[in-house]
Amino acid sequence: MGTYLNPGNSGFTRIRNDSYVDKSSLISCMNESIETPRSLTCISRPRRFGKSFAAQMLCAYYDKTCDSSGLFDDLAIATDRQINGSYRQHLNHYDVIYLDMTYVRPFTDDFQNLIPYISERIMGELSEAYPSLKQSNELPSMMIQAVEATGNKFIMIIDEWDPSH
Repeated sequence: MGTYLNPGNSGFTRIRNDSYVDKSSLISCMNESIETPRSLTCISRPRRFGKSFAAQMLCAYYDKTCDSSGLFDDLAIATDRQINGSYRQHLNHYDVIYLDMTYVRPFTDDFQNLIPYISERIMGELSEAYPSLKQSNELPSMMIQAVEATGNKFIMIIDEWDPSH
């Protein structure tokens, strides 16, 4: 498990260990967009309405480096007969890149350094996870190599931040 690549399910485990309102039906919406032209999905909510919880849930659900079935088997996503096939098909099946922008922002002195900083960190984690990848200075190139080498597709989850706060 890395900071950016395949962060695991510990964040969602902490959430489930506290009071949790089941929002797992969101996963079926996400699953419906996989392998379609709608491959980019934006989940917009007001401040303090659970975007970070949703991001942690999605990381735990998609991350192939962990077994999250115990976190989801009692939730709506697993028990709804109409979406159950989708639930098992995608559970812990992807490489996940997770960017929590509130964590990334303090490590860059200005916005112009943000993209290079993020790209460098993700490429480093990709190199560790997949040592056979050719080194590249371009994140998309390394991601394509990883998909070609492993057959694993990426799910990218970005937890945004409000730069005015």
